[in-house]
Amino acid sequence: MAAIRMLFSWLTEKGILAMNPARAVKTQKFSRNEGKTPAPPAEEVQKLIDSIDLSHVVGLRDQAILCVLAYTFARIGAVVSLQVKDYFQVGKRSFLRFTEKGGKEKEIPVHHKLEEVLDHYLDASGLRGRPDSPLFLAARGKTRELTDRAIDRVAAWMMVKRRLKNAGIPTIYSNHSFRAAGITNFLENGGNLEVAQRIAGHADSRTTKLYDRRGQRC
Repeated sequence: MAAIRMLFSWLTEKGILAMNPARAVKTQKFSRNEGKTPAPPAEEVQKLIDSIDLSHVVGLRDQAILCVLAYTFARIGAVVSLQVKDYFQVGKRSFLRFTEKGGKEKEIPVHHKLEEVLDHYLDASGLRGRPDSPLFLAARGKTRELTDRAIDRVAAWMMVKRRLKNAGIPTIYSNHSFRAAGITNFLENGGNLEVAQRIAGHADSRTTKLYDRRGQRC
């Protein structure tokens, strides 16, 4: 309906129509207390991460991507856009700098478990000395080797589906599922909604509440 209103508004502005007939049309209001994206419980997230073969660099990359999604609540678009220099230290604390929707930047303190995973991946991939390189590189076929280009969102989605299947976990989950799982786990462990909102990069706490699946935990 919003698209139809915009179309008729444009036609009115251009003088094609004398008035916007869609402006007076009332539509049914709809609200949702929880989002539709399925969120895996923390036990399944950990099972998925533990199931990955870490004997090669692609496995380390996949583990790092999944951990970033789970620990930072970041959107997959922001994760695949990370560069090596976006993982940095201030004093003894490590941070990740994300570029979110609308070009907004946010810096997130890195959990010590995520820090271990990222450090292991960077050491194995040899990326530490390449600050302008994409942080997460695409794989070269099934060779278990990395290319010089960044992994894209589609390849990341396919990786998640493949890893879920290999771990024996339902493949209903997607990249976005880890955003909901991370927020829910954060709140379950005493985290504050306002802090979760800031980490997730939401303008309104009501949006953050849509990712809270505590009501589904029975």
